[in-house]
Amino acid sequence: MKKAHQLVLMIMLCGMLALTGCGKGGTTDNAGAGTAKAPVEGTGQHSDSSLSPYKITLVYPATAPKDMQLVQEEMSQYLTEKINATIELKPIEWASWDDKTNLMKISNEPFDLMFTASWFSYPKDVAKGQYLELDDLMAQYGKEIPDILGEEFIKGSRIGGKLYALPTKKEFGQGFGFLLDKKLVDKYKFDTNGVKTLEDLEAMFQTIKENEPSVIPIVSSKFTNIWEASNYDGIVANLAIPRGSTELKAVDTLEDSKFIEFYKRMHQWNKNGWFDKDILTSDADQGMNMIKAGKAFAVAQSLKPGKDKEMSLSSGVEVIQVVTAEPFTTTGDAQGAMLGISRTSKDPARAMMFLNLLYSDPKLINMLDWGIEGKHYVKKSDNVIDFPEGMNADTQTYPNPGGWMFGNQFNSYLWANEDPNKWEEFEKFNERAEHSIALGFAFNQEPVKSEMASIANVDKEFGATLRAGAVDPEKIIAKWKEKRKSAGFDKVKAEVEKQLAEWAETQQ
Repeated sequence: MKKAHQLVLMIMLCGMLALTGCGKGGTTDNAGAGTAKAPVEGTGQHSDSSLSPYKITLVYPATAPKDMQLVQEEMSQYLTEKINATIELKPIEWASWDDKTNLMKISNEPFDLMFTASWFSYPKDVAKGQYLELDDLMAQYGKEIPDILGEEFIKGSRIGGKLYALPTKKEFGQGFGFLLDKKLVDKYKFDTNGVKTLEDLEAMFQTIKENEPSVIPIVSSKFTNIWEASNYDGIVANLAIPRGSTELKAVDTLEDSKFIEFYKRMHQWNKNGWFDKDILTSDADQGMNMIKAGKAFAVAQSLKPGKDKEMSLSSGVEVIQVVTAEPFTTTGDAQGAMLGISRTSKDPARAMMFLNLLYSDPKLINMLDWGIEGKHYVKKSDNVIDFPEGMNADTQTYPNPGGWMFGNQFNSYLWANEDPNKWEEFEKFNERAEHSIALGFAFNQEPVKSEMASIANVDKEFGATLRAGAVDPEKIIAKWKEKRKSAGFDKVKAEVEKQLAEWAETQQ
């Protein structure tokens, strides 16, 4: 009876002290679930004595680098000092991402943080309740984040007025243009400083076509997507708000003269033989690989200051960038790279503490981005690094899995081949970026999801062919509009107009 009485008392005590990890000995990885206490005054961080040990899981799309385990251990030592946590880096190959992460979500697998974006299932996952609301967590455990990100970054990341993921602090918008093979630019003495428009590039493409028979002038139809993004804030189903619009009203781009004239130009480029033979399916990675192999001259890219230096470093071939449109910021750009806290996290508070460090602590972000000093990089100055002797882009053992995915990029070291003023140039870039009048608006497709599915099938039938310049645009657009109408386009358009009007009311 005495033992039974003691057992009852122990159970009651565990119930009262559940948040301390009672019954787990306080030593297992996830013993700290829900144990976060008040932050140390003035720091936004926590003393390790106030927290039980916890393992934070970070899921993101990337190929696992050879030395990931070493970097993970180094980060864990540092995080243990800061917030009594360790880290599990969980990269998933891009090609396997959908299948593997969908399984994680539907099976309620516990994990803490996941990469997401407007183009990478963020709105869909929010609608399904995959991510936690972050405002209260950030107010208590991520106090340094709002000042670092700024109001506009956070505003653009909200859905329905609520914050479900935090954006990487990087370029706030997209610039638009091409990366060109520097060897060919030098060979033909092209003046890239004077390039401002598509017309300026056409003479270059024709020169390559006439003088380099084994070189494709332009790889990937991605340029047409980039052009659309530089001129319209796309919503759904070719409904968009034109850049520069002062009226919160969506137009149908398939009826817009600027859109039609551009695709007439693309049709002419195709007839000129400037596109690659895989134009319907090729992408930017294929373009860079072909430039490296000496088989291509240009590939379209969304641009930012120093993008050419970054791509030269990662690809091993020197490229230079030409800008055809100044930066433009839409909701999609604001949500271009984010981290959300999963509803299955065992300790959301600790996950937010980790996020706070990713934004505020240069040491942590540079470990995640570049690895271990002395092994994966050497310092040339306070914020400039290079490969250790005998190592290069092809032999590195911790290639950057995607620094643009995480935290505060402005705290990330620069490589020796980059502009030492890169982050100052980013600030200027962000300041001059034109903001869409609909920044912060996100369309909820639920009321028209069956129509959207039908319209998506119509888009697949016509969209790629148009963007490849393969047919006369006026003929294909007429057929496209006819089928789209039968798929329920008018209902979708009405819903877009309704939601835009409702959103406008909340902004006032």
